[in-house]
Amino acid sequence: MGEEIKKIGVLTSGGDAPGMNAAIRAVVRSSFYYGIEAVGIYRGFEGMIDGDFETLDVRSVNHILGKGGTVLKSARCLDFYHSDVRAKAADKLRHAGIDAVVTIGGNGTFTGAKLLSEEQNIPVIGVPGTIDNDLHGSDYTIGFDTANNVVLEAIDNIRNTAMSHNRLFFVEVMGRESGYIAAFTGLASGAFGILIPEKESSFEELIEKLDTGRKNGKTSSIVVVAEGNKWGGAYKIKQMIKEKASHYDAKVSILGHTQRGGVPTCFDRILASRLGVAAVEGLKYGKTGVMAGVIKNEIKYTSFEDAIEFKDYVDDEIVRVAEILSI
Repeated sequence: MGEEIKKIGVLTSGGDAPGMNAAIRAVVRSSFYYGIEAVGIYRGFEGMIDGDFETLDVRSVNHILGKGGTVLKSARCLDFYHSDVRAKAADKLRHAGIDAVVTIGGNGTFTGAKLLSEEQNIPVIGVPGTIDNDLHGSDYTIGFDTANNVVLEAIDNIRNTAMSHNRLFFVEVMGRESGYIAAFTGLASGAFGILIPEKESSFEELIEKLDTGRKNGKTSSIVVVAEGNKWGGAYKIKQMIKEKASHYDAKVSILGHTQRGGVPTCFDRILASRLGVAAVEGLKYGKTGVMAGVIKNEIKYTSFEDAIEFKDYVDDEIVRVAEILSI
């Protein structure tokens, strides 16, 4: 066990994800449970640099469990890439008596957390909060399930228009270089095609599949496109259709930030609650420089380095089943 932790700071950083508030609540209330003071750090690392802190108690986090976004606000702080800025932030933490920090976010957040922990000897544990599901060390990240449900509802609505006009729709979803959202929602919505960074495919194969579907009586189709796909996005694909397969009436719908704004699902609330508690317990028992995750329903701690560097690919079985059922 490391030195006794008396005060824990908690922040959210990078893109917001549904369930972040549930994680904040879990950190604050589990800290109180263990006799540790909790401090909210506003605006992520930017607020840490500025000393934008507020002491939180169990009542401070009332009624936030089911809210999207983050009550602590979030920001991307490029200044935190500089060691002198990180040293300044550490001084602000020490001046406030903050012994350890829980960072809720994704790749960029954990990169900053790793450097802060290593350079300034401040215990830090991360909680994976990103809709992209692109962090190694947890089967799912906070916000992924909610984003899937938001996308699924949108695709179900778009399908009504596609069927009414015999149209081909390319629906672009978030995920950066990860195709998890596209793969899961493509299968769940019965999409005709799924284009993800993890799977190589050619434009000719897509056209051949569409033509086969038309011959089999399919009058409308939806193709889910991950924003990080190799072809340059949904609008680029539509232009290719216009030039090489103009017999299709192709439309594009980019769902954008609606995917990050949903009310967190039951799954995300439970995941966030478990991971918030795991982060506090990890700090209490001397862990640092790690991300708390859930693997096969068990809490696991993964080094920041591994969480960031290793890539978990979309399960081939998801894509295989989607292809079988898309005929």
